[in-house]
Amino acid sequence: MGSIRELAAGIDARAVVLVEGASDRVALETLAARRGRDLDADGVRVVAMGGATNIGHFLDRLGPAGRGLPLAGLYDEAEEGFFRRGLERCGLGAGLSRADMAALGFHVCVADLEDELIRAVGVDGVRDVLAAEGELRSFDLFQRQPAQRGRAVEAQLRRFLGTRSGRKSAYARLLVAALEPDRVPRSLDAALACV
Repeated sequence: MGSIRELAAGIDARAVVLVEGASDRVALETLAARRGRDLDADGVRVVAMGGATNIGHFLDRLGPAGRGLPLAGLYDEAEEGFFRRGLERCGLGAGLSRADMAALGFHVCVADLEDELIRAVGVDGVRDVLAAEGELRSFDLFQRQPAQRGRAVEAQLRRFLGTRSGRKSAYARLLVAALEPDRVPRSLDAALACV
């Protein structure tokens, strides 16, 4: 990835959804496609910022003081402070609550995207997806590791999804595809509805 300035300057869009990483981007793009929405045709870009700490830079370049594009976002609960400070710093409010941030189009994943998707798909559904990908045996072995014993299966699944490069993004796509239409996490729906 080039500099944030170069990346922001190269975004050809009428609206942008800012997300922390690639798995968030994949999840939103998969959900949009599943709903028959062509983000490219709509002029909407989902931009993975390379971490929550970069939000201020992207808001500066793309927001009101920059290109003035309509913005939305998706962030993990633990990173809320970065998003709040970035939004406040670029003039979009002061003392913003989570509800205020949602009104601006920035929506929280509790605790993170993987947690939201695991809850929405359900443990049995996630195990079915793992089985279809040939990774259920690996997960079963992972569960037997001393550090995993005694942990809730949801926590084990969340950790397992982050144990190999690219796995979070792959499973973001697969888990969104496995969602029942009425079980889509509110944060994903809301972020897409803003653009």
